[in-house]
Amino acid sequence: MLRQAILGLAAMAALAATAGAQEPIRIGEINSYSGMAAFTVPYRNGWTLALEEVNKAGGVLGRKLEIVARDDGGKPEDAVRMAAELVANEKVAMLAGTFFSHIGLAVSDYARQHKVLFLGSEPLTDALTWSKGHRYAFRLRPSTYMQAAMLAEEAAKLPAKRWATVAPNYEYGQSAVAAFRSLLKAKRPEVEFVAEQWPAQGKIDPGATVQALALARPDAIFNVTFGPDLGRFVREGTTRGLFRNRAVVSLLTGEPEYLDPMKAEAPEGWIVTGYPWDAIDTPEHSAFRDAYRARFDDYPRLGSVVGYVMVKSLAAAVAKAGSTETEKLVEAMRGLELSSPFGPMTYRRVDHQATLGAYVGRTAVRDGRGTMVDWRYADGGKYLPDDATVRTLRPQE
Repeated sequence: MLRQAILGLAAMAALAATAGAQEPIRIGEINSYSGMAAFTVPYRNGWTLALEEVNKAGGVLGRKLEIVARDDGGKPEDAVRMAAELVANEKVAMLAGTFFSHIGLAVSDYARQHKVLFLGSEPLTDALTWSKGHRYAFRLRPSTYMQAAMLAEEAAKLPAKRWATVAPNYEYGQSAVAAFRSLLKAKRPEVEFVAEQWPAQGKIDPGATVQALALARPDAIFNVTFGPDLGRFVREGTTRGLFRNRAVVSLLTGEPEYLDPMKAEAPEGWIVTGYPWDAIDTPEHSAFRDAYRARFDDYPRLGSVVGYVMVKSLAAAVAKAGSTETEKLVEAMRGLELSSPFGPMTYRRVDHQATLGAYVGRTAVRDGRGTMVDWRYADGGKYLPDDATVRTLRPQE
């Protein structure tokens, strides 16, 4: 009897261990779902599609992936509280997400203190991987520096010498303007910046902003506003003739999240970074676009690509690590190579920045909606500093 009881206990223990091994691998995802729905709803769709694909193929290490999502409401303190709750109560193996740069930095700092892997999906501030970079933080999207470098390359070809800037007054806008100014002056030392406007995010006074820029009489404008602020700025600037015979170089404006709401009022001829989803015909993008449309009966936005690649990146890292242990995941992420709808990409060892690129082109209005024309794909890896330079920008481990 005793032998049978021991064998019974052993069998129960084996069953429990097997059941535990089959528990899903949980990803804690934090984002501004209620505040930036134009981006985060397609983003959620993107990660949902990737999650379904990974799990349909058998998951990772024989386990399903699961995402536990939280809405930070656009508040850094709430995002940090949610990160702690996800780690302590939901037992997530890693953190991902965030939209606004200052929120991404807050969650990154939590990850540093508590030694949890964090993949910043959307926040663009250079500080995330450079001045405040650390072992546990990685970034997916091309940073403000990378996209500013893509745009400065085009801006340097313009005859414009007098430039003005307009950007939201928080970390993202500040770092984008600083990078663009530095990169453009390096290519064209004779240019000067004659005016700058710093509206609060989501609270732009378009009349006052446009008037101040017009009074400076710049040859060209570098714009960093996005979302509803961008629409208000474009409408007022068009009405007052601010853009007439004046070049505009604009970060993110070619993304459908921001072009689509403007419809026929979208600006024409602006040099932008963006996502011409309907015109990219590479095999990897066509496969993604077709799968997305079949699943959601809608076309993808840039957020859709970001959410999709976020899940694919973390699944690849777990597979490479052969574990969900944080230190092994970190080592797997460093130098991780994978395919994306935009082509191959790598997470650089030196700064944990992905080499995913962006599309650069001009805005146009076709069939009553804004779109991108004359575009090209800018490989992100070509717009990053070399390793030696990065080591001067980033704290060393």
